[in-house]
Amino acid sequence: MNISVRLALCFLLGLSACQGQEQGNQEKAKKPGVAEIHNTSEEEKMSDVKEAPINFPTLRNEDFLMGRFDPASHEDFVAVPRRFADRGGMYVYKACGVALTAMCEKAKSEGIDLVVRSAARNFDYQRSIWEAKWSGDRILSSGINASKDIPDHTERCKEIMKYSAMPGTSRHHWGTDVDFNAFNNEYFEKGEGLKVFTWLEANAASFGFARPYIAKGTERPNGYEEEKWHWSYLPVSTELTKYALELLEDANLAGFSGATKAEQLKVKEHYILGIANSCKQWH
Repeated sequence: MNISVRLALCFLLGLSACQGQEQGNQEKAKKPGVAEIHNTSEEEKMSDVKEAPINFPTLRNEDFLMGRFDPASHEDFVAVPRRFADRGGMYVYKACGVALTAMCEKAKSEGIDLVVRSAARNFDYQRSIWEAKWSGDRILSSGINASKDIPDHTERCKEIMKYSAMPGTSRHHWGTDVDFNAFNNEYFEKGEGLKVFTWLEANAASFGFARPYIAKGTERPNGYEEEKWHWSYLPVSTELTKYALELLEDANLAGFSGATKAEQLKVKEHYILGIANSCKQWH
């Protein structure tokens, strides 16, 4: 067994003990997992994580769920190793960071380059994306200028929400979700992108990752469009999804353009919960 797989297993085994849940597997340890993220630069000192226990009660918090904090200064977040990112200054929840690094190292050893393009985004970051699209300063992926082409605010929200979440509702707030390599599905359908996607489909689950935004259909009739680049760390994000269902309300969304349309659009029901079944429960 190589070191990448050992790292992932160490964490996942430790997670079972931290939660105190019987998984029916006697090989699971009864102490917090220990894993290491190796640095390649002084800028990544925050990524030197030796342990990654998960304190779920601290995450059952509306401000955390809505991204009202700075990941760079949050004690439970670490930097994504620069060698696996397209830029510095991106952060993830510690436990996610351990598994993410192990997965990227495993992929690298098999000739696959996983490049993190986006990780944790707090409320302010998400608001800047939303407002740029709302005002037309940022053209939508469909080529539409939302401000000029969609005067009706409800319809404008729906168009933006094909690929972007309202501030306070994004899974990226949690530090459990990352985007790999490219922000378009076509990239993952041929050439190098297809190799990346095929590898992730075959291997990501063994590190705790799954894709929340699969193609729409019977399983997932509502929510964002398919995103082949977006992967979620289930040992943490499944619990946070439950917390979001319990604590967040459409009526409380505020502080950005179009927020008053959240109730009409049933954002919690159709978007926060508009995910693949595989992302609703961690086994």
